[in-house]
Formats: sequence, structure tokens, C-alpha cells
Amino acid sequence: MHPLRRTLLALLALTACLTLATATAAPAAAAPPPPAAMASMGDSITRAFNSCGFYVDCPSRSWSTGSTGSVNSHYLRIRGVSPSLVAYNDAVSGAKVADMAGQAQRAVSQGVGYVTILVGANDVCTSSESAMTSVADFESRFRAAVQTLADGLPQALIFVASVPDVKRLWEVGKGDLAARTAWSTFGICQSLLAGPRSTAAADVARRDRVRQRAADFNAVLARVCGERPTCRYDGGAVFAYRFTLAEISTWDYFHPNATGQKALAAVTYAAGYGW
Repeated sequence: MHPLRRTLLALLALTACLTLATATAAPAAAAPPPPAAMASMGDSITRAFNSCGFYVDCPSRSWSTGSTGSVNSHYLRIRGVSPSLVAYNDAVSGAKVADMAGQAQRAVSQGVGYVTILVGANDVCTSSESAMTSVADFESRFRAAVQTLADGLPQALIFVASVPDVKRLWEVGKGDLAARTAWSTFGICQSLLAGPRSTAAADVARRDRVRQRAADFNAVLARVCGERPTCRYDGGAVFAYRFTLAEISTWDYFHPNATGQKALAAVTYAAGYGW
């Protein structure tokens, strides 16, 4: 066979294969139907603590189930396609991963179709480094909570946000006198924020270990969530978000303010189910 003809036949065969592959490729997964009811699980971040006043919960500004338009929460975004959506904020300020099973039971009793979970900040931000939750205990407790949801709401979709990068808080606030004063006065996250201006090797190492514990918790969240087709982890989006001091409440220099809640809503929703 003439070499040119052989080349043309080969190209035709390749084109046919590519056309067939394109025609038979699986279509992109469509977004699942939006829920009729949703619930949020977590701690003071999800309760929007200190985002509207001094040491009070402000659930209307929550990134997940809040109703304040400027925050543009998951609830408000989903309501655009599911107008009758009902939302429950089951989070509790001060909650740790040990409290998630109880919150999961509450969500089950509400019969929701979508659950957001943001937990772990209080397990890493403690009175001292030694008081942090162990990785093994964190996994056991989180796994139990997800199992409760899976057993009670087998069709419900779960969204798991990563633990924020707590060391970032130290980075943006260590040079601010008001922030340092609040951290010291209220004993905030002393596992990380004790001696915020210290450059001693021991303090540098301690901050790195605390950050690593948050990263280890996120590895647990990713692994446990990844075991279930009805669970979606944010891929570390919250941990990676480089927030600024302007997004932190000036009441305590720890919790997100309304601007921070808005950013949290946007970052997490972009990593979610695409409603």
C-alpha cells in the first residue's frame, strides 16, 4: 500500500475513534434536586456569634442558614430555586466535634434534605496545646455524627466545610493592639494565640503544631465524608481562604463578622452542590 494512503487511512481510523469516544462519554453530572428543608450543624461560627453585637449569637447572619441578604447564605441561594425552603440552625456556640452526634439527631428529627457541617475550630482552639482534641477522638466523633445522619436521613445531602486556618488569625492580628488585648483578656484560643508577639522557637513551633492539628482534622473530614456518595467535602477551601482582619469581629477578634460570614458563604457554596 502506498505510504500516503496508509497515513490517510490511519488518520481516518483515529478520527472515527475520537468521534465515538466523544459520543459515548458520560455527560457531566447534573446538580441534584434542591432540598425542601436544610439544617446547619457546628459551633459559634455557624451561629454567627459576635457578628451583630457584643457576645451574642446572630443566626440571621449565618453563612449557612442565615436570612440577612448581604450575607447571601446557602439558605438564600438555594431558596432562589426552592422558594419554600425551610432552614434550621442546629449549631451551638462553643460546640466541639463531641457535640455533633446530638446535633445530627436534631437534624434527623427535622427531616431535612441538606445538612451543612462546620466543626473543629473549638477542638483546636483551646486553653492550651495539651487541651486540643486528639485526631483519633476527632475522627471517632465525627464518624459517629455522619453515621447518625446517614442512618436517619439516607437520602439527605451533606456538605462538610474544612476547619479554618487558625494560624491565619494570628498572622493578621498579631500586629494589632486591640486584637492582642482581646485575645489575652478573653483567653481566646490560647493554644495558638498565647504570646502572640513572641518569636521564641518554642512558640513558633507551637503555632505550627496547632495549625497542623487543624490540617489533620481536615484530613479526617475529607476521608470520612469521601466514604459516602451523599457527602461532599469542600476540598480544603475554607482552610485555604486568606481572610483579612477586616473580616473578623472587633468584639473578640476571633469570629467572622458579617463580611466574614459573607465570604464564608461564597467560598463554601462554590464548593457545594451547584444549585
